[in-house]
Amino acid sequence: MSVVTRPGLATCEKVDGLLHNQAMTQLLFSGAHVWVRVEGSEAVLGLSDYLQDQMGEITRLEVSDLGDVLRAGRRMGRVESEEASSPLEAPLSGEVVEVNPEALSNPDLINSDPYGAGWLLRMRIEDQRELDELINEEDYAELTTEV
Repeated sequence: MSVVTRPGLATCEKVDGLLHNQAMTQLLFSGAHVWVRVEGSEAVLGLSDYLQDQMGEITRLEVSDLGDVLRAGRRMGRVESEEASSPLEAPLSGEVVEVNPEALSNPDLINSDPYGAGWLLRMRIEDQRELDELINEEDYAELTTEV
C-alpha cells in the first residue's frame, strides 16, 4: 500500500492499484469505468483512476455537449491515449447541464486528478432508478482486481 497525494484530493492510499479516499465512498461506478457523484437531482461524471491507469496517459477527450440528452449505456464521448482509444458509455440518462472545459483542454487532469479537477460533465438525472445499476467503491475495487 502506498500513499499518494493528488491535487484536489485529500491524501489517498493506493491499494491493489486503486486510489482510495474518504470522498470515494460517496461515488458510484459503472462497469464501463465511469464514476458518478450524485448531488441532489444532478450527477457529476468522470473516468475512474483504474481506466486511466489501464489506458496510459490520456491525450485526447471528447464528451457530449451542453444540452445533449444522454441515454444510459449509450455513447457519451471518447477517450484516447497513446496506447488506446475507447468510447465512453453514459452510466445514466439525462441532460448535460455542464461540461468541464479544463478537462477538455487539458486531458492530463484525468491522469493527475480523476476524482477531482478531472471530472467530465454534470447532468440532470432523468431516472433515479438507474442509480441502482451502479456499484459502490468497494464492489468496483473488487471488480477491477478480478480483471
